[in-house]
Amino acid sequence: MEDDDNNGALVEEMMAAADEITAIGEFRNPYREQLLSLARRIKLLVPMLEEIREGKDRAISGGVAGSLAPLRAALESARELLRFGSGGSKICLVLERDKMLKRFQEVTTQLEQALDKIPYEKLDISDEVREQVELVHAQFKRAKERVDTPDEELYGDLSSVYNINDTNAADPAILQRLAGKLQLMTIFDLKQESLALHELVVSNGGLDPGENIERMSMLLKKIKDFVQTQNPEMGTPVDPKVLPSNDKPKNPTIPDDFRCPISLELMKDPVIVATGQTYERDCIEKWIKSGHFTCPKTQQKLSSTVLTPNYVLRSLISQWCQANGMDPPERPLQLCEPLSSCPATEHAKVVDLIHKLLSVDLEDQRSAAGELRLLAKRSAENRVCIAAAGAIPQLISLLSKSDPRIQEHAVTALLNLSICEENKGRIVSCGAIPGIVYVLKKGSMESRENAAATLFSLSVVDENKVTIGASGAIPALASLLSEGSQRGKKDAATALFNLCIFQGNKGKAVRAGVIPTLMRLLTEPGGGMVDEALAILAILSSNSDGKAAIGDAEAVPVLVEIIGNGSPRNRENAAAILLHLCSGELQQQRLAEVQGLGVVSRLQDLAENGTERGKRKAAQLLDRINRFLEQQQQAKVIAQAQ
Repeated sequence: MEDDDNNGALVEEMMAAADEITAIGEFRNPYREQLLSLARRIKLLVPMLEEIREGKDRAISGGVAGSLAPLRAALESARELLRFGSGGSKICLVLERDKMLKRFQEVTTQLEQALDKIPYEKLDISDEVREQVELVHAQFKRAKERVDTPDEELYGDLSSVYNINDTNAADPAILQRLAGKLQLMTIFDLKQESLALHELVVSNGGLDPGENIERMSMLLKKIKDFVQTQNPEMGTPVDPKVLPSNDKPKNPTIPDDFRCPISLELMKDPVIVATGQTYERDCIEKWIKSGHFTCPKTQQKLSSTVLTPNYVLRSLISQWCQANGMDPPERPLQLCEPLSSCPATEHAKVVDLIHKLLSVDLEDQRSAAGELRLLAKRSAENRVCIAAAGAIPQLISLLSKSDPRIQEHAVTALLNLSICEENKGRIVSCGAIPGIVYVLKKGSMESRENAAATLFSLSVVDENKVTIGASGAIPALASLLSEGSQRGKKDAATALFNLCIFQGNKGKAVRAGVIPTLMRLLTEPGGGMVDEALAILAILSSNSDGKAAIGDAEAVPVLVEIIGNGSPRNRENAAAILLHLCSGELQQQRLAEVQGLGVVSRLQDLAENGTERGKRKAAQLLDRINRFLEQQQQAKVIAQAQ
């Protein structure tokens, strides 16, 4: 029993390492592409680890655990490298180029060799996941034989300035290139690099600069002085930790959300860029005019350089100033202009409604949320306008209200806003998922239905499938699928279908008890849910637990009937499910069952007249049945000869 526990802990440790790797944020250094590639490949291993952990045979033998141990060590090595690549000093990363390249090659080789030792035939994983892991294995094998050298010019420039003792001797053109390529153009970036340099330790990737830390700090100072010379208004970053106690600022601490990420000063004229981040107008305009077309905070490319006033944030800043005895920031005259994406009349209405959402009066909140819900439904322009004005966080805060109408209006407004592709990311990044799931569990039936539809809309983005699946949404969707109205069942089914496209969510759906509900919907006279039920079953049948649950639900006769009499799409899905059922340990038993139910003639018709996918599935299943019959015949001949 102790060995089983230890082996189970091995899988949990690998999952923890892989989860941390996938959660690591941006890489803003010369090794960005290599680091992103490494993180992406490791992310593709997560479904295998989840299936091992969630597999039917949860006990892992000592021999199998021994084969997985090198993978755990490789994931831990990759985690350390990616941690340093994410938060380490950019200057150190470039100057320690040879060590970094060696680390990349060591980690890649370690992962390739660990994957080579995995005994797939002894693990309870699906064919799809095994194919995915083998593809990753092949990628690591190619990668270990190829070393991508980072920017040679950057390395040469940095080395030349690093070796200059006279601070005035550095070539301004070189400093300009270094500031741009290292992304050290703002006070925020310079401060972060300074902190990273002073926090370098051996554990951070094993790249300790030792006595060279002072020279690296001097190099950073040269870049900082140059950048400040180019932009005198940027100011000098001051670390409050180094101020004597009697020099501490007496003014109240400004909340981080009220500071511009570029200047770190209280915003007077906050504006929203295309990525959804907010900056001081003057700072971001200078950033764009200097030739930068990325978001300074996220480094994403700006799809548009349009700046949208953040009226709600400006109002909150003003209220905070008044509460702390400070004069509110002076508002530039141009802010009186309406949002470019809204007609003037709609612009005024949106700003007024968002202010009402902040009211302590429930009736104000109820009516404002209801009107925003209708406005968001009315047009694409309104959806952009409402989101850009800062309504999303305020609507999210209403999801936990006890008032059922406020809750319903808020979740439906978010549903309507999510129709706009750009808003999907904003809604999730603002932390909406837990609130939507809360409504899905506790709200009125209409609220629950709209919450399910919202989750479906948001899960169109692949990254959101993981976030939603981890939020506890799947059991709540399974409950709605079972007990909801006809519309509620449809909403729940579409959301479950989309979420279960992600391999890691399939086991969650099976454990939530969705299979018996789907089988009931499949056989319910006049239920109108056959299409949805079959589509979800087809996805879940590729999961080992899903396949077992479908088999236990005595689905084979129902599937055979649908192959003969269903719609073209339903026939192909039924054949796909049956193909999965007729594989693995119970293959012989299942093949005997389907052959006895007269499926052959139905499959032959599907192979000739079905959809392209239906033809492929039918042909594969017929091939298995024919081989099974041949084996049966051979066994009879041998038995008679004896």
